[in-house]
Amino acid sequence: MFALADHLLHPEGDALPRDVDARTAAALLARGVACRAPVSGAVYGTLLNDRAALEALGDAVHAAPYKAPPKAPILYVKPRNTFAGHRARVVVPDKALGVEVGASLGIVIGRTATRVSVGEAFDYIAGYTLVADLSVPHTSLYRPSVRLRARDGFCVIGPAVVAAHHIAAPDNVTIKVSLKGREAFAFTASTAASIRGVAQLIADVTDFMTLSAGDVITLGVPHGSPVAHIGDTATLSIGAMPPLEVSFVDAEEHDGEQP
Repeated sequence: MFALADHLLHPEGDALPRDVDARTAAALLARGVACRAPVSGAVYGTLLNDRAALEALGDAVHAAPYKAPPKAPILYVKPRNTFAGHRARVVVPDKALGVEVGASLGIVIGRTATRVSVGEAFDYIAGYTLVADLSVPHTSLYRPSVRLRARDGFCVIGPAVVAAHHIAAPDNVTIKVSLKGREAFAFTASTAASIRGVAQLIADVTDFMTLSAGDVITLGVPHGSPVAHIGDTATLSIGAMPPLEVSFVDAEEHDGEQP
């Protein structure tokens, strides 16, 4: 069982995460504290769950290797080496390409979920978190490349898991990504653009695999997500959840921080 009362966050330096009220969470974050990822279960990303992303494929969706629009969720795993927390400093592996910053709603599973119906799905959710699902920009979505999606720090989670009762309408919340660096840029989307909403996604995924307590499944990255470059800082927000901050650095700067 993965259960929380309010806001679960894991400040750097603390041995364990804290379950605190919204005001305390906001006060801690206002001090500029960095956090670890507040979850430790498996994290599954979802591809082509955004209507615009599927439409952008056009006729290609009917050609090889796709041959038809997906009939079931397309998932990929974000392994543990990718996990990072609020105010993480992430290395940009290719200076020219940068890093795509996909802001996604993370659905945190509260108890073992197998063959869950749409009507029961929300009973299996402990809470929600913000996931910065990072990748090296690429055009092919078929068999997602580990090299492009599973770099160290490429799954920034948090800063908090917010208890489900705080998020009344997860299928209709605004997603924002702002970039500050050499240029300022703002990107806006909504979970309402998802092909499968939260309950349908859980039902469809648990029809063929079990999700365990503490696992996270993302609703998917919005089409047209912005690209960050060295020196940029991204601030991601979804609805009223605490915003998540990520900075992008080159390898030499990151290595210089190590003890």
